[in-house]
Amino acid sequence: MVSALQNTALLEGFPEYVRQEVRAAEIRLFELGIVPGLLQTPEYAAAIATGAVRRGAITEQQAEERLTLLAERQASLERTPPPFVYAVLDESCIRRPVGGPGVMAAQLDKLVAFAELPNTVLQVAPYELGERRPFDLPVRLVTLADRSMIAYAESAMQGHLDRNTGLVLPMLTAYHQLQAEAMPQAASVAMIEQLRKGTP
Repeated sequence: MVSALQNTALLEGFPEYVRQEVRAAEIRLFELGIVPGLLQTPEYAAAIATGAVRRGAITEQQAEERLTLLAERQASLERTPPPFVYAVLDESCIRRPVGGPGVMAAQLDKLVAFAELPNTVLQVAPYELGERRPFDLPVRLVTLADRSMIAYAESAMQGHLDRNTGLVLPMLTAYHQLQAEAMPQAASVAMIEQLRKGTP
């Protein structure tokens, strides 16, 4: 994993975030536009990486390194005991087609399977939340075994890791507010399954 973490295509703060993520007791995710990496199928992740290569944002080698790192991050979720993972997906994550109908269908299936795990919570933040949605950027919050927390947020060009309790706790409060406003897991899964019916 260390070699992959030296990838210059990774945003500032992300390598350190990954080092903490693999030790996390709890992981809280909020994502816009695309399914969070930890929940992506390999084909969905490859489509995202290929799109970045086509745009000239990263090289093919960097794309391969990103996919290798993602696979390692996903594998770390299989540890014992596994981390508890809370994921709130903006509705755009499940409605934006990525990689074609077959790739998207498999990705929606994976989200439903993720929601069925005993150590996960999956919620959709519907478009109707409007201005009540507290985050405008992707957010990741990690709670370590000693209950200390770190926060990682990123824009298209910049990532920022924070350990300062005075900054992390308000983000945790906002995350709880987001969970309260988002659809319950059962309704979220029902929405995903309804979308899945429209894909082959």
